[in-house]
Amino acid sequence: MNKKINYEEYIEKYGSLTYTNVGISMLPLLRQGKDMFILSKRKNERCKVGDVVLYHRPPSHYVLHRIVEVRENDYVILGDNCINKEYGIKDKDIIAVMTGYIRSGKEHGIDEFGYRLYSFIWLHTASLRIGLKKCKRKLKLLIKKKHQ
Repeated sequence: MNKKINYEEYIEKYGSLTYTNVGISMLPLLRQGKDMFILSKRKNERCKVGDVVLYHRPPSHYVLHRIVEVRENDYVILGDNCINKEYGIKDKDIIAVMTGYIRSGKEHGIDEFGYRLYSFIWLHTASLRIGLKKCKRKLKLLIKKKHQ
């Protein structure tokens, strides 16, 4: 009988995991049903701003998002396509770090220039993108309310 193992156990046993993206929170970097991401076991060092990490969100959710701020005792994390930051993510919550992704059958590493440029731009425009998304949401609500 095969025992189903969780992400923590799998990464601890094999050191890495390649998995299909589910959801839209990491768009446009990772597209649901099209792209895959490659995770590697965390080293014994703290993560840094820009790292994309798989972390455990209690009670039983696993989330792949980007670190946008490193604080003394925790991290602030945000999905590339999200507007709400998550606070209080501890080192113990982080299971693995993304080391690459697969798009259209081609593997890309996080050390590639294109990825580093994307990550830099995404991190430095987060506040602007969040503000624009919130404005767009408010406009949609106003338009909907006006037409009722």
